[in-house]
Amino acid sequence: MTPLVLLWLVLGPILLPTPSPGADVAVGQASGVSLVRVAAAADLKFALDDVIARFRQTHPGVRVEPTYGSSGTIHAQLRQRAPYDIYLSADIAYPQDLVSKGIGARRDLFGYARGRLVLWVPKQSRLPVEREGLRALTGATRIAIANPRHAPYGRAAEAAMRNAGVWASAERRLVLAENVAQAAQFVESGAADAGIIAKSLVVATPMRGLGRYWDIPEAMHPPIEQGGLILPWASSRDAAVRFQQFLTGVEGQEILRRFGFGPSSK
Repeated sequence: MTPLVLLWLVLGPILLPTPSPGADVAVGQASGVSLVRVAAAADLKFALDDVIARFRQTHPGVRVEPTYGSSGTIHAQLRQRAPYDIYLSADIAYPQDLVSKGIGARRDLFGYARGRLVLWVPKQSRLPVEREGLRALTGATRIAIANPRHAPYGRAAEAAMRNAGVWASAERRLVLAENVAQAAQFVESGAADAGIIAKSLVVATPMRGLGRYWDIPEAMHPPIEQGGLILPWASSRDAAVRFQQFLTGVEGQEILRRFGFGPSSK
């Protein structure tokens, strides 16, 4: 299996269909297992899968079902009452906005991590990212980032390039992805020469070794404060709270740290 096929299998399903209300919940209730449906930002794909696996070991009565996509797209769906139980956004401003609109309570709003940004290129790339950082983008034909209109990592990428003084020349060479995971896929497939993506993706086992990266200093862009919200229509509030507490507790935070996330300041 080639790295491209592996990456497609891992990242390809990162779409955000709206689940049918009630069907899975009814099945869970019939089996005595509580279902927690989590709509999560794409940068969490690998880290959250590990969190869920660890959570399952100590909470066999709760099944957590994640769906991954762009934070802005999820936010738009939740404004239409999409039937998820927990929202994990890459930008805490999105769940804060839901609360301000009466969708969710302030007590159910929480910070869980701070995202980190990297410049990532294929392993065989000649771009000197380790030596020149974002200035190396002057030699790239196509640059992949998540769409800044609805993806927090895309907005951070734009801010970092502006800060580095390369935005004016890079803007016309951008390849905009639906989310940060798709931006990584564009680079791996050859659709882009370089990408500015989440560190949590490139340090994960399926992608480790596929490319080289340079850590973008956090001072070069606004903090990527990630936050979540337990939705008011959660099918099992108790199960949703237990998962949220695990994610923000010692074990969940240690897993996020291993995937390159920083601690939330919220």
